[in-house]
Amino acid sequence: MAVRAAVLPAIGAPLEITGIELPDPGPGQVRVRLAAAGVCHSDLSLSNGTMRVPVPAVLGHEGAGTVVAVGEGVTHVAAGDAVVLNWAPSCGSCHACTLGEVWLCANALNGAADVHARTTDGTDLHPGLNVAAFAEETVVAASCVLPLPEGVPLVDAALLGCAVLTGYGAVHHSAKVRPGETVAVFGAGGVGLATLQSARIAGASRIIAVDVSPAKEELARAAGATDFVLASGNTPREIRALTGKQGVDVSVECVGRAVSIRAAWDSTRRGGRTTVVGIGGKDQEVTFNALEIFHWGRTLSGCVYGNTDPARDIPVLAGHVREGRLDLSALVTERIALEGIPAAFENMLAGKGGRALVVF
Repeated sequence: MAVRAAVLPAIGAPLEITGIELPDPGPGQVRVRLAAAGVCHSDLSLSNGTMRVPVPAVLGHEGAGTVVAVGEGVTHVAAGDAVVLNWAPSCGSCHACTLGEVWLCANALNGAADVHARTTDGTDLHPGLNVAAFAEETVVAASCVLPLPEGVPLVDAALLGCAVLTGYGAVHHSAKVRPGETVAVFGAGGVGLATLQSARIAGASRIIAVDVSPAKEELARAAGATDFVLASGNTPREIRALTGKQGVDVSVECVGRAVSIRAAWDSTRRGGRTTVVGIGGKDQEVTFNALEIFHWGRTLSGCVYGNTDPARDIPVLAGHVREGRLDLSALVTERIALEGIPAAFENMLAGKGGRALVVF
């Protein structure tokens, strides 16, 4: 069956909106009609080669929709069910999974090498990050599909698949923010805005948003920021001035740039925690001297997918949505058609907006 999709023909090439031939679900697979898909910076990283995937590929990894059909052996969802796509399913048997660190599963992205669909001229297509959500419909492994809890709007639920899980997990699982602590969030894009909301949910007493764009201040404050700092070489000093010259208890970096990682580290108090969520290129090198590592006693940690277990955390997030503590719609800066994805990529490159949402 032919559906429309956004196809990356080659690394560095522009996306093509075209028809693809999508097969029926085989054993252990699920076919999903997409309601919406978020346009994440990781999709841009896939298209420009920062993150390597087989091409040509159908991109998109943050989505939600309705099950159309299931293949043999699939029992946890059925046709008509509302679902969230999970782009990084854990295998349950690798070393990381046996330690309970499912977000580091060694086999999570194995499916990206599979043949997902074909172009109308017969060219094989791969799923960019397993789920190929930039399409009207997709066929995925059953492990990539999670039932959507009640009370969450299906379109907005797409954001649960990456931005919200990542931001929530960075605060609650990686940095482990405690009530009353101070938090700085570097970058007020989709993940950054989710991080700000999560810091508020965690009970942070002061939440400082940092971004290069002054236009982000209104979005950041709506998400829970108590203060906004325009990024500059003076950012750490400004943050210390807002925190009794101590620095924040926790800094969360959501950009993936050496300069912002270093600024987040320098903005963290002695003995505090700096968590890096942003995905940067190999050229983004950050340096520290041995004396400062000893003296400041800070913890610097990476954070993959928010250190989350989607099967465990999505129901928790759904509870926050139902109780009004988490506003998914506040993370969306524009709702676009499939054809609008290339322009959304350009906006991300220009540092604009929070999260574009493709609505089918």
